[in-house]
Amino acid sequence: MKKIRYGILSTAQIVPRFVAGIKQSKVGEATAIASRSLDKGEQLANVLGIPKAYGSYEELCKDEEIDIVYVATYNKGHYEAAKLALTHQKHVLVEKPFTLETAQAEELFALAEKNGCFLMEAQKAVFLPISRQIKQVIQQNKIGEVRWMQSITSYPSVDHISWFHSLEAGGGALHGSGSYPLQYMQFMLDYSIEEYSGSVTRNKGATDDQVTLALKFQNQVLGNIFISVKVDIPSKMTIYGEKGRIEIPYFWKAEQAVVYYEDGSQENLLGAFESEFVFEVDHVNDCIQNQLLESPIMTKQMTIDTVRLVERLYTKWLKEDKI
Repeated sequence: MKKIRYGILSTAQIVPRFVAGIKQSKVGEATAIASRSLDKGEQLANVLGIPKAYGSYEELCKDEEIDIVYVATYNKGHYEAAKLALTHQKHVLVEKPFTLETAQAEELFALAEKNGCFLMEAQKAVFLPISRQIKQVIQQNKIGEVRWMQSITSYPSVDHISWFHSLEAGGGALHGSGSYPLQYMQFMLDYSIEEYSGSVTRNKGATDDQVTLALKFQNQVLGNIFISVKVDIPSKMTIYGEKGRIEIPYFWKAEQAVVYYEDGSQENLLGAFESEFVFEVDHVNDCIQNQLLESPIMTKQMTIDTVRLVERLYTKWLKEDKI
């Protein structure tokens, strides 16, 4: 079976874990890595066993031996890096948040379609084995009609992210963690978000450190999302139905979940893994092998809708600085 050869843009902290997912995948192969510093690229290539290293993103994108480019740059850099790869007719997987502006996201998908390239926002959570099991529980009506979903993401240590406090760079709590719960909830329900509002804590001109969002989905389910880098509390998603609830600790990398039924009984769901990225990589590879330009799960529409929602909230909050 033909290998799907990955080129990686950036030496960010997520890269070693993603490369582990490539190596565990059925047909993925980590072929090259690029950094704006050749020394950095070569060092990480040696550590991870990647054959080639480049000192510029363009050099990697010109490499004819690479099938797909994984964009793991800082948030603002996603758009330019993805555009560069697509211009060189590479398939592309872009880390979250996909882009900072809706117009950028739409442009990238249009360019991908024009050049016959697959393009997807990275969203490992929806491809986890446990996520499929949870969705089956919902579809089998085991907890009845879903009525409310609640997500809590606590990430109290962000000092290792040098650009987290930079608005210009696309830092902030919502940019950093918003895509996970927003898209995971839609994946579970198979319905998009119809209404939303949000409140934030932040100093004037600074990035957000706490965010709470109120959501209403097309099927009348309500949702609440809380993201904080200021408090250290358990992170989990809870899906409430008429006849029970599902609790998913650290849902974006979960190996287990618990279903609580109204009669007092419970069911433990298990989905162990070595790499939380391997399932996403296998999905991407399947899409490429089947000559798809868009994932049937992490769709273009879901990505663009998420970028638009986040962009509008940040625009609103920034306007409040001027009042």
